[in-house]
Amino acid sequence: MKPTTPSNFCQPDEAEGAAKMDLHSLIAEVPNFPKPGILFRDITPLLASPTAMLYVQAAMAEWAGPSAPTHIVGIESRGFLFGLPVAMHLRLPFVPARKPGKLPRETRRAEYALEYGTDALEIHADALAPGDRVLIVDDLLATGGTAEAVCRIIEGQGAKVVGVLVLIELLALEGAARLAPRTVNALVKY
Repeated sequence: MKPTTPSNFCQPDEAEGAAKMDLHSLIAEVPNFPKPGILFRDITPLLASPTAMLYVQAAMAEWAGPSAPTHIVGIESRGFLFGLPVAMHLRLPFVPARKPGKLPRETRRAEYALEYGTDALEIHADALAPGDRVLIVDDLLATGGTAEAVCRIIEGQGAKVVGVLVLIELLALEGAARLAPRTVNALVKY
C-alpha cells in the first residue's frame, strides 16, 4: 500500500518566498521568567508553526552553505531542534554536544561558568577529526559561554569551527564578541 500525505502536510516549498517572514511575531516575550528582571524569549509558538520551522531550516541551511561545513554540532537541547534539520538539509553528519554523563562512549569535555557555578558539555571523542569543518547550531546566543565551551572541545580535537549559527542573538550580552574571530549569524536579534 502506498503511503498518503496528510492534507495538512507542510511542503518544503511553502517556506520558499517567505524571505521576509516575521519570526519576531512567533517568539513570545515572558517577563520575569525564570526570575525577576529577566525577559525570556519563548520559542514554543515558533516550534508550533511547521511553515515557520521549514523557513528557519531553509534560512539556516542557506547561511551554513557558504562556510562549507563537514559537520553540524548542536548544543543540548534546543540546538538539536535546529541543528539536526540543518544537517539533514545539507546531508551532513550531526554531532550532539550534551551535558555530562549523557553520551555512552568516551567523550571530550569543556566546562563553562554560570552565574551560580559551572557546568560542562561533552562530545564523543571519535565524533570529529583533524581537518573537519564544524558549524555550531543553537537556539540562542546570550553571553556565549556554552558556545565557547563547545568551540574548545571541537578545536581540541583538531577540527575547525567555521561559524556559530543561532535562531536568536541577545546583542546586549555580547556573546558574539566572546566568540571572535569566529563568525556568528542569527536569524533574529534583540
